[in-house]
Amino acid sequence: MKAKAILFSGVRQIELAEVTLKALSSTDVLVETHWSSISTGTEKMAYNGLIPSPPFIFPFIPGYETVGKIIKAGKHVNQSLIGKFAYVAGSFGYIGVNAAFGGASEFIVCPVESITVLDNIDNPRCGIALPLGATALHIVDLAKVENKKVLVLGQGAVGILAAELAKLMGAKLVAVTEPNQNRLNLSSADLKVNPDTEDVSAALAGHEFDVLIDSTGIMSAIDTGLRFLKFQGVVIFGGYYQRVNIDYSQAFQKELSFIAAKQWAKGDLERVRELIAERKLNAGRIFTHQHTVEDDITEAYIQAFSDPDCLKMILLWKTNAEQDDNGCSSTA
Repeated sequence: MKAKAILFSGVRQIELAEVTLKALSSTDVLVETHWSSISTGTEKMAYNGLIPSPPFIFPFIPGYETVGKIIKAGKHVNQSLIGKFAYVAGSFGYIGVNAAFGGASEFIVCPVESITVLDNIDNPRCGIALPLGATALHIVDLAKVENKKVLVLGQGAVGILAAELAKLMGAKLVAVTEPNQNRLNLSSADLKVNPDTEDVSAALAGHEFDVLIDSTGIMSAIDTGLRFLKFQGVVIFGGYYQRVNIDYSQAFQKELSFIAAKQWAKGDLERVRELIAERKLNAGRIFTHQHTVEDDITEAYIQAFSDPDCLKMILLWKTNAEQDDNGCSSTA
């Protein structure tokens, strides 16, 4: 079976190309994609050739944020799944092309155990937020935020969700720093600081934080954040870093602990799905831009990678796939 897919064919080279899907096995499902999204972390690094290892060997199909409808199921799969929407974390079901992680395709063949069914969510498009929500949830779990003061650096998509989840999980106070005012306006934090227009020390005066969550990847920002941590505070690295280079003297003097958060834990996707379904997590706030795959696909990626106002770029695979955010927002 043939399908249109987004292909990273070389460094800074993107195209919409025809690829061949592997045959459906008895435990696979065939998903027709309605929406996918662009990762501004991993995919941006791969686009610039900064991940020269499998599965990022050119040419490859990117994508791990995909929602589509199950249209066929293998003989050992519950046939009642056909017609349901599901989140797909990616697929290796292609012939002659690498998958990293293979979710940016018109049709996807993948094992049934790799999908998360979305039939309890009013608007299935919200399922695009599952991986970032699960990443943020894992970060907050590692931070053990209940009754603690939490400082989140950066209000990109993960930072915004981490701040909201920290409040939901019982943090005493959630403060955030973010130089982009539009992103800061989207945040639900108790205390919001723009370091480009405010004195951070003055804005955070009187606060000693138990936990620092970084979602910037900027070492200088982390160094600044360490100043506001209490003795034996905890730092959570919430992104992917090529190198960690921080002011060790602050870590030494305060006996700080550092935790690296790797993606999400088992069950986190389902937990986020339920939070969205129960209107406790406002996933829709991170969907800021959209673009059809039939238009200039490179333009969509460049905007996602370079426009600071673009939190999540939604790619529309079907002409009737555009919907509002009903069902994504919290009632709080």
